[in-house]
Amino acid sequence: MTNPAATARLAGRREWTAFTVLLLPLLLVSMDVSVLYFAIPAITRELDPSATQQLWIFDSYAFALSGLLITMGSLGDRIGRRKLLLIGATAFGLASIGAGYATSAEMLIAARVLLGIGGATLMPSTLALVRNLFQDAKQRGKAIAIWSGAMTGGIALGSVLSGVMLNHFHWGSVFLINVPAMLLLLILVPVLVPEFKDPAPGRFDLLSVPLSMAAVLPVVYGLKEIAAEGFEPLYLGCLAVGLAFGYVFVRRQRTREDAMVGRALFRGRGFGAGIGLNTIAAFAMMGSAYFTTQYLQSVLGMGTLEAALWSLAPSVVIGAAAPVSAALAQKVDRAYVISGGFLVAAAGFALVALVGTDSLWLLLTGAGVLASGIVSVMSLVSDTALSSAPAEKAGSAASLLETGQEFGGALGMALLGSLGTAVYRADMAGAAPAARETLGGAVATAQQAGGEAGGQLLALAREAFVHGMQYAAWGGAVLLLGAAGLALTLMRGIKSPATAAAEPAPAVAVPAR
Repeated sequence: MTNPAATARLAGRREWTAFTVLLLPLLLVSMDVSVLYFAIPAITRELDPSATQQLWIFDSYAFALSGLLITMGSLGDRIGRRKLLLIGATAFGLASIGAGYATSAEMLIAARVLLGIGGATLMPSTLALVRNLFQDAKQRGKAIAIWSGAMTGGIALGSVLSGVMLNHFHWGSVFLINVPAMLLLLILVPVLVPEFKDPAPGRFDLLSVPLSMAAVLPVVYGLKEIAAEGFEPLYLGCLAVGLAFGYVFVRRQRTREDAMVGRALFRGRGFGAGIGLNTIAAFAMMGSAYFTTQYLQSVLGMGTLEAALWSLAPSVVIGAAAPVSAALAQKVDRAYVISGGFLVAAAGFALVALVGTDSLWLLLTGAGVLASGIVSVMSLVSDTALSSAPAEKAGSAASLLETGQEFGGALGMALLGSLGTAVYRADMAGAAPAARETLGGAVATAQQAGGEAGGQLLALAREAFVHGMQYAAWGGAVLLLGAAGLALTLMRGIKSPATAAAEPAPAVAVPAR
């Protein structure tokens, strides 16, 4: 009997070239998460934003991106993923021009919102097109592994690139660098990437658009603010409002034939498990990043560019981790490989828990081990979830993966950040109010005090921060040990996509001329 998986058409040079082009928007969207780290001082001098406007300059991009992912994934299934990608690339390029030449804080915030809207079209479109371009499961697993590594590396690369650009050009250059890349995308995608869409999508459920945003945005906002300010009633109320709208949204999706998130997505056993495990992986990744960036700058006293360059060091091992795990998952049950990835990441957290106030290499080693395990998990669970979902719903499947990732990242920063902050404040109970709140406040207070008193306060604050980081790292390690057991339970017995039947025509494909 012929193995059905063996009949899947192998991707050739054209598909791999198209995939390389699709990595371009992914890198730019992930870089825009961190591109403002260096630019904000220059923006503050030139545009003079208020404190609230400065926060919105940072957060408006992430809010627009996370709030529209589900909508854009469903829209791409209906109008065509390539078409949505081209529309998003155009919007992203125009918004980059608007941001680069912004003359006021309001104009920059509006441009950042448009960048987030464009990013919400680009991320699920690229992942869905990868699902459709690679019918052979082994090739698809390899492509998704590269995709996961590129997304993770893009966030670290964004801060470094912005620092380099600002050393030579105006602050607007950190946005204008997107424009030639988007032009290249608009030229090459119609030539290299065929169109894919759902042949029978049904009506577009307009009411689900505001419902999905009302479910996602309050939760993301509440989690981000809890990470920064603690468990205040207002932010807990935001979580409650978001969860209430989420309940209404889920009920609507379960009762409608034209649902934005169709029930067919969850018929495959690996889909829901993949989204859940991917969310946990994002929790660990962003939760650890919350501490490592502050450690490099406020504990070791590095400048922003120096800290960003050092933060690239763990990326050296990340690039190899996902392809190796993808290859290993073709030989053994992927449940064991995913569980092993969580165990590796837990070991990374354990190394971070051993970091002292002067342990640069131990921190970087722990961060590298952690990131390697997490990227391995993300690539495998993303591959499993996308492969178990109907190919004609690849856009919706990709958007749910991305939305879960946004939730997980925000939750990781909120919970692990709050744990570390609670320990820090307990250790600093006798210090001045500003120094007791955050490490940044302690650094500023110590600089004002100067002399021996300032030095003692700074040393105490750094020790307190590291103490809080250690507690958070142990908490993250325990969570990932639980996730390893959960992965064995949920993923065991799910066939590797390489051994499952490959679909001969995954969606309506219109060859590019």
